[in-house]
Amino acid sequence: MAWNEPGGNGNNQDPWGGRRNNGGDRKGPPDLDEAFRKLQESLNGLFGGNKNRGNDNDSGGSKGGGGFGLLLGGLAVLAAIWLYSAIYVVDEQEQAVVLRFGKYYETVGPGLNIYFPPIDRKFQENVTRERAYSKQGQMLTEDENIIEVPLTVQYKISNLQDFVLNVDQPEISLQHATDSAVRHVVGSTEMDQVLTEGRELMASEVKERLQRFLDTYKTGIVVTTVNLQSAAAPREVQEAFDDVIRAREDEQREKNKAETYANGVVPEARGQAQRLIEDASGYRDEVVSRAQGEADRFTALVAEYRKAPEVTRERLYLDTMQEVMSNTSKVMVTGDKGQNNLLYLPLDKMIDGRSGAAASSISGSSNDASTSSVRPPQMPEVRTRESR
Repeated sequence: MAWNEPGGNGNNQDPWGGRRNNGGDRKGPPDLDEAFRKLQESLNGLFGGNKNRGNDNDSGGSKGGGGFGLLLGGLAVLAAIWLYSAIYVVDEQEQAVVLRFGKYYETVGPGLNIYFPPIDRKFQENVTRERAYSKQGQMLTEDENIIEVPLTVQYKISNLQDFVLNVDQPEISLQHATDSAVRHVVGSTEMDQVLTEGRELMASEVKERLQRFLDTYKTGIVVTTVNLQSAAAPREVQEAFDDVIRAREDEQREKNKAETYANGVVPEARGQAQRLIEDASGYRDEVVSRAQGEADRFTALVAEYRKAPEVTRERLYLDTMQEVMSNTSKVMVTGDKGQNNLLYLPLDKMIDGRSGAAASSISGSSNDASTSSVRPPQMPEVRTRESR
């Protein structure tokens, strides 16, 4: 059933929203101008426009004033948004670089600042905080061994202008420069130094070379510390490397034992050699002094002999017999009264005993001092009174 047929529901409601009044008349389609006018009045009320309506002429003036107010409101909103984005605060640990029309304009310190986008561009960074970059990779040493070297680089921004303008992605450039510096240092170092006590020296060399690269690129980055952690062999050959390290430790241990033994034996041998040298020197001085004394005694004896030959010979004879008899056993044979006593001297035993004593003396001296020997003193000629 159509909305406008008699008896239909459309008698009271049409699709355009018109209602029949009590008199049976209905309104026409809604006025679009009236809807826009009500919307404009609402906006004018929001931004301070005139809400009162007068006659038709006043309605036309309200429409013109409402459009101008809407424009002012939009401009105010845009200005507020621009001002909110243009004002910024730089902390004590930060700096900001401002570019105007793409060209460096100024470096801003801590405080409240303003710039003018889109004419200006701002780059704000913390320049006091230390940043860290870690890396690990397989590298080839000087003796052609592959090892894994983990390291950590600590750095900070020293010049924000260079950091922003000179290099695109300066931290990526830092990673590439670190890789180049580490490979150069490890490639010129043997594996033993990399795995053991050479890491500190390598870290200083890597830091120096890396800083030289960054200064050449003018990245505005300063390297504070390079930490080379414990290097290790790749997992595929770790067992073989462990065997090599154990063998090297065994070699060093055996060397230490040999050095310890040498440090104990060599000084002892040197001491014994010095003792033998001192004993030989003493023996030599003794023999020379004794010979010199004998020569001096003989010289003095010659002088006395020339003065009194008979007396001197007698005295020599008595002294010699006294020396011989005092060190030799004697047998006295006595006879009857009126017979001469016979003194028996075992000359053969005396000679054998004197020879044995001299041989033992020479043997003892050769064992303690040197192999030099001294001829045994000759027996003095024993002469009887009849032979004289």
